[in-house]
Amino acid sequence: MAAMHTPTDADGPDLRHHGDAEVRGSGLTDLAVNVRAGTPPDWLKARIAASLDSLAAYPDGRTARAAVAKRHGLPPERVLLTAGAAEAFVLLARALKPRNAVVVHPQFTEPEAALRDAGHRVGRVLLREEDGFRLDPAAIPEDADLVVIGNPTNPTSVLHPTTVITQLARPGRALVVDEAFMDAVPGEREALAGRTDVPGLVVLRSLTKTWGLAGLRVGYVLADPETIGTLERAQPLWPVSSPALAAAEACCEPTALAEAEQAAQRIAADRAHLVAGLTAFDEVRHVVGPAEGPFVLVRIPDADRVRERLRELGFAARRGDTFPGLGPDWLRLAVRDRATTDAFLLALGEALQG
Repeated sequence: MAAMHTPTDADGPDLRHHGDAEVRGSGLTDLAVNVRAGTPPDWLKARIAASLDSLAAYPDGRTARAAVAKRHGLPPERVLLTAGAAEAFVLLARALKPRNAVVVHPQFTEPEAALRDAGHRVGRVLLREEDGFRLDPAAIPEDADLVVIGNPTNPTSVLHPTTVITQLARPGRALVVDEAFMDAVPGEREALAGRTDVPGLVVLRSLTKTWGLAGLRVGYVLADPETIGTLERAQPLWPVSSPALAAAEACCEPTALAEAEQAAQRIAADRAHLVAGLTAFDEVRHVVGPAEGPFVLVRIPDADRVRERLRELGFAARRGDTFPGLGPDWLRLAVRDRATTDAFLLALGEALQG
């Protein structure tokens, strides 16, 4: 069964370390950041550029909010636009008052960091390698009044069934599901975005990953109107810029959704190619699967040394020891096109031999 752990402020890995630190200013081929390569597309850049003519006016998020609501079949009062999913985690930590917050790890570390920065006591439920890093609802303490889980989970690439996640819902509990990578899953199967029948459900989405908008900072929260109102009151005025609002509206249009689905299909094929190449190495002890996100998690003995050797050979990989529940033998690898993957696999073979 997954283990429950309550860390101290000085306990464990660096929660503020993210993949961009692996590539910033390095010139390396990037397998450390989970943003889709070759983005944003030209049509999206044109829409963002056109919004610059309106910069003299304060941002008006009503049209973008309505577009997001329509995309998920919800009324606008169930939508809050944010400066990326990271802002949403900060708003949740500051505006909600959990007595017993629990974060399911390994996963994106910003939710726990935001909760701890806001002064909350945070418990960790650590999913286990031998269970495939899959969720056991019984591992969540019954008195937890805020639970955070990613789906598909960064960094494990595990896609948890909605039938399992919804078992965590309770009256009086906020169930926060980070779906930042769900649009990279073909058909968005197991998505909870748009559901209104799950008590306390809060879904976070990001436009960063599929559309390559990390520098623009745009995402959104889907929740009941009362929770949305509480979070909105915690936001500063005009939190999302006009260019980001233009991007949010554009990415919810039918042609954009169709493009995202095509990209998800390509990612699935490219991921299968990467996994097949990785499993050919005896030194790669575990490729977590079935992987469903635009990245894979692997365990390689002495992975720290392998990662440094890969850097010498021109490739950046994401270290795993900054994720609670993992350690120095883990690497996360972003899915790239086949030519990039083939070049990486050659470099990995050299790094392993070295």
